[in-house]
Amino acid sequence: MKNRQSGISLIGFLLLLVVLGFFAYMGMKLVPCYIEFFGAKKAMSQLAADGGSGDLNEIRRNLAFKMNFQYVDDSTIQPKDITLDRQNGATVLKLSYDKRVHFIYNIDFLLHFENAVPMRNSQA
Repeated sequence: MKNRQSGISLIGFLLLLVVLGFFAYMGMKLVPCYIEFFGAKKAMSQLAADGGSGDLNEIRRNLAFKMNFQYVDDSTIQPKDITLDRQNGATVLKLSYDKRVHFIYNIDFLLHFENAVPMRNSQA
C-alpha cells in the first residue's frame, strides 16, 4: 500500500504567505483613507441636519470643526474641496477631493472621493 501525502509544500506555503502579505499591506494603506472619508460623510450629514447658514465660509468652518471630531486630517480636505450647489430649489453641500497614498517604491494609489448632501431648511 502506497502512502500518499497531501497538503501544501513549504514553497507553496511561502508563496501563499507572500500573496496574503501583499494584500494585507495594501489593506493597511487603503483602509485608513476610507475610514477618514466615512468620517467626513458623517460630519457632512450632521451639518446638513443642523441646517446651517447660507454663507459658504461659515459652512466650511463648521464642517472643519465637525470633521475634527471624526479624526479627519486637516491636510486631507482643503476648503476649496467643499462647495455649495443649487439643485431644484435646494442647497446641496458637496465634497470632492483626491488623496494620493504611497504604496511601494514608485507605485502610488490615487483615490477620488465624492459626497453630496442636501442642506435642511435651505432655499435657493
